[in-house]
Amino acid sequence: MMHNYVLLEDDTQIAYSEMREDRTVGIAIERPRDFGFDAAETSLPALTWANVDGFTDDELRRLSVFLKNNAPLIVRFAQEASKQYA
Repeated sequence: MMHNYVLLEDDTQIAYSEMREDRTVGIAIERPRDFGFDAAETSLPALTWANVDGFTDDELRRLSVFLKNNAPLIVRFAQEASKQYA
């Protein structure tokens, strides 16, 4: 299950998963575009991008910085979410 974390000013939505058994947190990013969405996936703490469609390298770099800065809070929320569904 994914949980909404933040909606950025350009309508980019960032969501996170519960804490996984391997202690990582999945991150899904979507932004509306004509007839669909730009999308990308990564995980914390690695921040290795996958399934990228529509985001530029510069946008991914900015998103990486945002996620690094917010990682402690996202991880805490993911841990709490894991406890709710245990």
